Amino acid sequence: MNNLTDKVVIITGAARGIGYAIAETFAKAQAKVVIIDLMPEAVDKAVAALTAIGAKVFGYTGNVTDAESIESIFNDVVARHGAIDCLINNAGITRDNLLIRMKEEDWQLVMDINLKGSFLCTQKVFKHMMKSRKGSIINMASVIGLMGNAGQANYAASKGGLIAFTKSCAKEFAARGVRVNAIAPGFIETEMTASLSQEVRAEYAKVIPLQKMGTPTDVANLCLFLAGDASAYITGQTIAIDGGLTMH
Repeated sequence: MNNLTDKVVIITGAARGIGYAIAETFAKAQAKVVIIDLMPEAVDKAVAALTAIGAKVFGYTGNVTDAESIESIFNDVVARHGAIDCLINNAGITRDNLLIRMKEEDWQLVMDINLKGSFLCTQKVFKHMMKSRKGSIINMASVIGLMGNAGQANYAASKGGLIAFTKSCAKEFAARGVRVNAIAPGFIETEMTASLSQEVRAEYAKVIPLQKMGTPTDVANLCLFLAGDASAYITGQTIAIDGGLTMH
């Protein structure tokens, strides 16, 4: 039902963290995985690790805010593999601070990578997907884009914007058979959260109905579902993966 064998999946910001977990999950599903990340050493390391488990993986060094670079990479992927079946706009950053202290450059950098980067990648990939009249685009939003958070006005605005962007693209692309959805992760176990004390982790867990943090694999499995035919009638949606944190 959800066969992804040899489907070409591009994941931005996939050399580490949640992006890498997504790449690994798609690799295990026998997809052709294309990693794009900013740091060449990290890309090489991720490709080597996935190749070691028998993955069909291809790495590119690229900046999601550079339209020419992204277009060149996408053109090369299509030339080599014939199509792009799924794009996961995962690349993103934070530059947290209270609004009164936030530097303009920190506002702009978050907007450029989180929102403009997704715009450019989506625009460039749609040129290929519209010709084949099929494809799935998955935007990595956040529960912060749904509920806001003190000290994260820039991040919240970028992720909230990404949710609205997802809906607009879904309406534009539907006639060409291309689906666009967003995922809004909550508190997810990452290298950053691993350094938190048990007390802090317990405080986080208290506000989550399932009483625990999620894992990168939880997010990756949702990506897997949205990429394949099992979700063929789903588009324009933002799906929170947060243990019930933002339920209404």
